[in-house]
Amino acid sequence: MANHKSALKRIRSNETKRLRNRYQHKTTRNAIKKLRESDKKEAETLFPTVVSMLDKLAKNNVIHKNKAANLKSQLAKHVAAL
Repeated sequence: MANHKSALKRIRSNETKRLRNRYQHKTTRNAIKKLRESDKKEAETLFPTVVSMLDKLAKNNVIHKNKAANLKSQLAKHVAAL
């Protein structure tokens, strides 16, 4: 167990950040699934929000920037093909 005040605070803040990252990541994955299952019109309206979510995850290092770029590319191709 941690002995220093700063270490105890770090444990608390790490847990808070972990839960926030987990929530945002799961929400984004659900949004991607919803976009892939939707029709053309709905997909076109969802696409910008999903791209924004992916960019935010990449910016905060929840996912790698290249993974975000690959996902955005795949989704753009999918929406265009509908």
